[in-house]
Amino acid sequence: MTQPPLRSLVLRALAAATILIALAGCNYDDNQPGTSTDLTITVTTDEGATPVVMKLECDPPGGNHPEPAEACKRIKAAGLNVFEPVPPDQACTMIFGGPQRATVEGSYKGAPINASFNRSNGCEIDRWEKLGTTVFDLPLQ
Repeated sequence: MTQPPLRSLVLRALAAATILIALAGCNYDDNQPGTSTDLTITVTTDEGATPVVMKLECDPPGGNHPEPAEACKRIKAAGLNVFEPVPPDQACTMIFGGPQRATVEGSYKGAPINASFNRSNGCEIDRWEKLGTTVFDLPLQ
């Protein structure tokens, strides 16, 4: 059996590398099982108030959230870091933004989410506002 010429091998290797580079730029995670977005958002407007529970799915938007497409856009724009708690040593302004509280649990594009939100100081207010009133379905004055 004869060996293919070196030029042929190089061209095949370049073609394979080109395909791999092109595939690396594709995000197949959105279509893989276990990498969907399925969140439960629980919002409490005040002490003693009955919590409101909403389901949110993305890709495609769905669930019983009143504005699933917009909520999915807001979460994507905020990024996964918004679900990280404020570091305990971070200096925050002592501004009380209101008694509202929320939790977000489930998965976002396959990443596990278990986050709590409140409006107890400037840092927490900032996290809340990155998701906006759309995600929590709670207009603030």
